[in-house]
Amino acid sequence: MAARGWYGRDGGLTARMGLTLFGLGLIYVVFIGVLIAAGVGAILVLVIAGGFALVQILFGDRIALASMRARVVEPHEAPELHGTIERLCQLADLPKPRIAIADSEIPNAFAAGHSRKTATVCVTTGIMDRLEPRELEGVIAHELAHIANKDVIVMTVAGFLATVAGLLVRMGVYSGMMGGGRGRERDNGAAVFLVVILVSVVVYIASFLLLRALSRYREFAADRGAAIMTGAPAQLAAALANISGTMERVPTKDLRAAEGMNAFFIIPAVSKGFSLSSLVSTHPPVEKRIERLMAMQAQLDSGASIGL
Repeated sequence: MAARGWYGRDGGLTARMGLTLFGLGLIYVVFIGVLIAAGVGAILVLVIAGGFALVQILFGDRIALASMRARVVEPHEAPELHGTIERLCQLADLPKPRIAIADSEIPNAFAAGHSRKTATVCVTTGIMDRLEPRELEGVIAHELAHIANKDVIVMTVAGFLATVAGLLVRMGVYSGMMGGGRGRERDNGAAVFLVVILVSVVVYIASFLLLRALSRYREFAADRGAAIMTGAPAQLAAALANISGTMERVPTKDLRAAEGMNAFFIIPAVSKGFSLSSLVSTHPPVEKRIERLMAMQAQLDSGASIGL
């Protein structure tokens, strides 16, 4: 008998992931075509970047854990944490992921891995110390929803395409700066250089908008998945408020050291307040997420089912 699917499946997220990958792929096909026509060695760069992408997809979880100095823990080392995850996995029909703990004051958590069977859920000592058991359960359910929705691997692939763009732009700039010749040849080289830069800027903006739209939506989808899994949206809302409220007390050097993981954290490791980073954040505002979760709680309290 086949196992039933993830009952928190989000059609909107699935559609957005497909459209994002299709849109990025189309953008980069055009981009590479332009660069090849301009004389840039785009194919070689694509092969090199593809190698990096393969490493990221296959070993991304280990890289993420290493960056946070996290270690995988066995049931006897963290029985309560293992018990919570086992119970939630049974509710969501998910294989139990590896469980890791990062020795960090930053109150946070993330999921990594290229499939449901190879996934890892990591929590920091900071979040375990600050949250009540029910709040921590909501956070873990959020990370399991990311695994169930398969959005971690999509973001990894999308990030690879952004890496390709960065490498190609650098090669385009280098080619333009090093171009020699005289007269008409030099003028043609300058024209090609300007076209490459213009196309690169357009590609970067389009990629940025696509990735940010997907990244923000996937957080709403994971919040909803956690609410369905636990049946208690308010406990995740309380956890988000708690994490956000204590982030300012984390030393700035620790926040900066974890910046590379912000796209995967449940809340970015940044201090509250207006900044340029808040405008380009990979996550929607915490206040908006809490508002939606509390609306879901009201729906459940009234006997209705949770909608997006």
